[in-house]
Amino acid sequence: MHRRDFLKTTGALALAGVRWQPSNNLRTVRTPILEIAYHEYGPETGFPVILLHGFPDDAHAYDGVGPILANAGHRALAVYLRGYAPTRFLDRSQPRTAEQAAIGQDVIDFADALKLPTFAVAGFDWGGRAAAVAGALHPDRVAAAVLIGGYSIQNTVTPGRPGSPDAARRAWYQWYFNTEVGRAGLEQNRKALCEALWREWSPTWQFTKEDYALTAASFESPDFVDCVIHSYRHRNFNAPGEPRFINDEKKLAERPPLTMPVITLHGADDAFGRPSAEISAGEKATLPKLIDKRIVHGAGHFVPHEKPEPVARAIIDVLKVV
Repeated sequence: MHRRDFLKTTGALALAGVRWQPSNNLRTVRTPILEIAYHEYGPETGFPVILLHGFPDDAHAYDGVGPILANAGHRALAVYLRGYAPTRFLDRSQPRTAEQAAIGQDVIDFADALKLPTFAVAGFDWGGRAAAVAGALHPDRVAAAVLIGGYSIQNTVTPGRPGSPDAARRAWYQWYFNTEVGRAGLEQNRKALCEALWREWSPTWQFTKEDYALTAASFESPDFVDCVIHSYRHRNFNAPGEPRFINDEKKLAERPPLTMPVITLHGADDAFGRPSAEISAGEKATLPKLIDKRIVHGAGHFVPHEKPEPVARAIIDVLKVV
């Protein structure tokens, strides 16, 4: 089924015959740092699930997931991360940082603003890391998690050993962003560059120009380039983090386990590497309550965009044990 037809069908099911339109459910809420934009699906009485996108993407990654969760009775909240319009910083002087501790704290601040004492999280790429960080530092708040791409908390305190040449090749964009030429390239060619990453990271995804344009509008945020550059420079020890997150980053450097129920998903065609279906010793250590590890066939890096049904199913399944 074509993605647009799928959205039409699931939206009708989830919203009792009312076709969902992006403009109808876009909301904003203020936190101490940001005005966060998000799409909301489902009843306010449903158990809340915060949906977190990656780079380069936005909340539209969950256009097909939200209606399914709503139809199952859950309250789904698809967030635009810092640096992605229409989310914006409240203070012009606030540093445009995007280290892992910052985007993890944004999840907690968002939940606080909506008065959500407990909630589930699901995310990929930046969003998967934000979900894991929130769960690691605030296990009393995060009841369950779906991590697309697995556990991805980083050690930003002590440099690790160099990866393989193949891993370095796949991370070319990170090295590019660690140069001033790369910053200028992202500033001047943000849409073309990010579209190239979509095609490279999800080689079997046949997205349309319309699909991409809907998301690429978020990259026009005046904060996009600064946040992207800081994220990739900070993790590579080429940019300082915010002082308020020093202790959090030290805790995260120890790769703390997530103590809540977790399901992991991996795109079978992800250009970052073909995953194994076996649960490794490292996964058992960092995810002691890992319920299931699922390979999503026909999907690459942007799994919620490409295959929303298995993402929604994983969220529904993990919430059954909460």
